[in-house]
Amino acid sequence: MSEGNPVSELDWQWLKLPHAEAGNRIGIFGGSFNPPHSGHRLVAITALKRLGLDQIWWLVTPGNPLKSHSDLAPLDLRLRKTRALADHPRMKVTAFEKVLGSAYTAKTVTSLRAIRPKVRFVWVMGADNLASFHHWQDWREIVGSVPIAVVDRPGASLSTVSAPMAKAFEKYRLPEKSAAMLPDLQPPVWTFLHTPLDQTSSTDLRLTKSGV
Repeated sequence: MSEGNPVSELDWQWLKLPHAEAGNRIGIFGGSFNPPHSGHRLVAITALKRLGLDQIWWLVTPGNPLKSHSDLAPLDLRLRKTRALADHPRMKVTAFEKVLGSAYTAKTVTSLRAIRPKVRFVWVMGADNLASFHHWQDWREIVGSVPIAVVDRPGASLSTVSAPMAKAFEKYRLPEKSAAMLPDLQPPVWTFLHTPLDQTSSTDLRLTKSGV
């Protein structure tokens, strides 16, 4: 199956949103996951525990608009690998952005909040994405529409002071010791979670596989 295949060719189970009850605290962990690895799982586990989440949804995107798709594995393969890695009763995997027909986070967040207005969503991302966050489409609107949890990744700790997003929204940063409050707060609000670091990266795994 290729990335260009129609939605109907994906298992419908991937395309629906996971079940959630009103008032649930749900982390949205988006990415290409090309491939998913232990570093991703550490980010998910850290957010799940430190934020007191009921669930975390791994949102496997059809393709990151800011990255080349030349070495992007088929969506169904990435979904299956992600589900194998996210082997936890409170972790769910979805390709909902395929239904939306967009891989832009701003549209995804707006759609999720409209479809599940009684759910408390938090956007979860690794700190390696923070440095380039200001390149995301409508990035300020994203910060203003959903609480954000940034989880430390190797080489990214300084992004909390140098990234344009961190500077622009410095006064809205929630102290790490209060992170469990994040899902209950109105945006803009964000926090940075320190954690033991996992050096694994998708880029290194792809290079190793290709023999580079």
